[in-house]
Amino acid sequence: MSGDDDRQSELAREHKERQAQRAAEQAAKARRNTFIGAGVAVAVVAGGIFAVTAMAGGGPAKTPVAAETSASATPSAPVPATATPTPTKTGPVTCTYKRDTSDVPMKYVGMPPKKPNLKLKKMTIATNHGDIVIDVDPAVSPCSVNSMAFLAKKKFFDNTKCHRLAKPETSGLYLLQCGDPKAKADGKNPTDGQGTAGYVFPDEALGIVPYARGVVFLTQAADASGQNSSQFAISMSDENTQIDPAYSVLGMVSSGLELIDKVAEEGVIVNDADITGDGGSSAPKNPIIIKKVTLS
Repeated sequence: MSGDDDRQSELAREHKERQAQRAAEQAAKARRNTFIGAGVAVAVVAGGIFAVTAMAGGGPAKTPVAAETSASATPSAPVPATATPTPTKTGPVTCTYKRDTSDVPMKYVGMPPKKPNLKLKKMTIATNHGDIVIDVDPAVSPCSVNSMAFLAKKKFFDNTKCHRLAKPETSGLYLLQCGDPKAKADGKNPTDGQGTAGYVFPDEALGIVPYARGVVFLTQAADASGQNSSQFAISMSDENTQIDPAYSVLGMVSSGLELIDKVAEEGVIVNDADITGDGGSSAPKNPIIIKKVTLS
C-alpha cells in the first residue's frame, strides 16, 4: 500500500506543478504588450533638467520639469541611454521584422519592407475627435516609422479604438495608448492591450528623448525588449519623463493634444486588472476611434 500511496502523492504533486505552470503562462500572456501598470516602479533622474531636442528640424522642444530624487520600495534600474541606430548613422538602413508566434490577438496584413522610406516627415491620425499630427524622423527611428507607414497603407489602424487612457489619479501616469487591432476599449475586455500586427521588431532610439508631454513611443510589456509591433502611446505629461527609457521613440505631436485632454476630462472606465498588471485596460469613457492613419 505504501507504494500506491507514494505513487498517488507523486501524481498529485505533478498535477499541482502543471497547474502552476499553466497559471504562470496565462499571467505572462495577460501582461503581453500591456505597457506599464501603476504598480511598476519607475527610475527617477536625480536633479537637473532634461534638454529635449525636437524630433523634426533639430529645434528645441518643451523642456520637461526637473525630476527630484525620491526613494522607492522597489526602484528599477534605468536602461542605458543609448540609441539604436543613432541620429548620425550613415549608409543604407535595413530593418528586420519577424513573425510573432505568440498566442495573442493579432491582425496580420503582411510584413513591412526591409528598406525604410527616409523621406517621411509626418504621421496624421484622423480620429472621431479630430486630427492628431505627429512629427517623425526616420533618421532617428527608421524601422519604427517604416512599420507605421506600412500598417497605415494596409489600413491596419482604420476603425480601431484607443484602448487605454492612463490618468495620474488611477495609474500614476498620463498617456493615451492605441494600436491594438482587436481592442474593444470597453474597460472590460481582458485581452485589450495584447494585440499585435503579427510581427515584432527590435528597439531603437532608446534614451534619445525622455517621454515628456507630446512624445510618441512604441509600447511593449514592461519586462520585454525587442517586441515592438503596432501599439504606441502618446505622453500627455512631463511627469512621464520618470519612465525608464526602454521604449522606442516614434516622434513628437505637433498638434492635437488638446483633443486628448478634452476626452480625458470626461473620465475613464477604471479597470482594476489594468492597474495591477493582470490584463485589460482602463479605457476612455468617450471613445477615441482612429478613422485613418497616413504618413507623408
